[in-house]
Amino acid sequence: MFDTYWRFAAARQALYGARLQGRAAPWTRDPILRRYRFTNCYRAADRVSQFLISQVIYQGPQDPGDVVFRTLLFKVFNRIPTWQRLEAVLGEVSWQEYDHARYERVLTAAFQSGERLYSAAYVVPPPRFGESRKHANHLRLLELMMSTGVAEKVRSAGSLRGAFEVLRSYPAIGDFLAYQYVIDLNYSPALEYDEMEFVVPGPGARDGIRKCFGRSADGIEADVIRYMADHQEEHFTRLRLPFGGLRGRRLQLIDCQNLFCEVDKYARVAHPDVQGISGRTRIKQSFRPVAEPVPAWFPPKWGINAGLTKPSPRHWPTTAHLYDTDAPEDLFRDH
Repeated sequence: MFDTYWRFAAARQALYGARLQGRAAPWTRDPILRRYRFTNCYRAADRVSQFLISQVIYQGPQDPGDVVFRTLLFKVFNRIPTWQRLEAVLGEVSWQEYDHARYERVLTAAFQSGERLYSAAYVVPPPRFGESRKHANHLRLLELMMSTGVAEKVRSAGSLRGAFEVLRSYPAIGDFLAYQYVIDLNYSPALEYDEMEFVVPGPGARDGIRKCFGRSADGIEADVIRYMADHQEEHFTRLRLPFGGLRGRRLQLIDCQNLFCEVDKYARVAHPDVQGISGRTRIKQSFRPVAEPVPAWFPPKWGINAGLTKPSPRHWPTTAHLYDTDAPEDLFRDH
């Protein structure tokens, strides 16, 4: 299972590279990767993260308060069609022009028409602010965060962990969700923290770690993830696996964490005799290739965008089903 982690990472990254190069399907010889859906090795390369980076964070005013507001608003729902609807009706999304009644009307109309507002993989407890609908309560949570200076607090926190603690202090935001939020905010120019500072293992990652290391890893999952990040070149070399990273960028802690989620799923077919924590035995999401080109544009501060073009809003289709499952299976569940 330990070697499967590295073999999966190399095969999945090679598949991603083949798609970027515009090669015809199938992009891999691995029968499991051909049949089932897995996220990319790099979190920032997945379609929803790509939309967040190119169309939310780096699209519009770059005032830190607006950037933080747009990022958190998108991440509450984590669903591209929800953001597209807000922009189509309200125009530019901005904290300076924010009005609760207008935003709630748009979201309520979408909900009443049968449209899903939240990502299927994004299961979080609703905050309680006295509103009758979950989305209205989430708007109230965002208002509380912005009105209490969350943008300045995370910017002056001094570290990724400090910004994480700021987010964790708000209602209905647990450890893992706060960690995901701070990673997303750190894609933006508003924060300049080190992604390798710390990691918060999610339930899917714990399942994968249990399968790779057994019960001896219980309670030290964050240390295991750091080991994987620190020793990645050693093990790719040991297994003679080509892995050039993301245009030379090494796997970060968040990426190694996500890879454990995906290896947990992969092992249900590749190693059905190896038991995790959850007891899940099948992969729910089948792979369905889409015709749209794979977007690839990353935070400019990473310095890996040479030759890449930032996708325009026209690049993103409005077909909702394309985005319903673009997240690691159960990544946010039971956090």
